[in-house]
Amino acid sequence: MIMRLVSSLQISTSAYVNALLALAACQAIALAVQERLIKRHRARALLSILPPLETMESLLFQQIWAGFVLLTLSITSGFLFLTNLFAQRVVHHTVLASASWLIYLMLLIGRHAFGWRGSTATRWTLTGFVLLVLAYFGSKFVLEILLGRG
Repeated sequence: MIMRLVSSLQISTSAYVNALLALAACQAIALAVQERLIKRHRARALLSILPPLETMESLLFQQIWAGFVLLTLSITSGFLFLTNLFAQRVVHHTVLASASWLIYLMLLIGRHAFGWRGSTATRWTLTGFVLLVLAYFGSKFVLEILLGRG
C-alpha cells in the first residue's frame, strides 16, 4: 500500500517537473525572441505587449528554481526505490535525468556566481529540458526500438 502511494507520488512529481520545466523552456524561447527583436529594433507592437526583459528573465529563473527542486525530489524518490539499475531497465532514464539535473544546477550556479542571463541562460535551459525529454521519452525509444526489448 505504501509502495503504491509513493510510486504514484513519484509519477505525479515527475509530471509536475516536466510541466514546470516545459514552461521554463517556453519562457526561455520567448525570452530569446524578445531579446532578438530588441537587438534588431523590430516588431515594436509585439514588444509592447510583452513584459520587460528583466521581468521575463526573473520569471524564467523562478520557474527553473521550482522545477529544479521538484526534479531533485523526483530523482531522489526514484533512487530510494531503485533496487537494481540494470535489471529494472532504467539506466537510460536515470543517466539522462541526472544529466539534466546537473545542467540545471550549473545554470543556477552560473546565474548566482557569474550573472548568466540572456542567450546563455536560454541555451542552458533548453539543453536541460532536451535531456529531460530524452530521459522520459528517449528511454522508451532506446529500449523498444533500438534494443528491441518490449
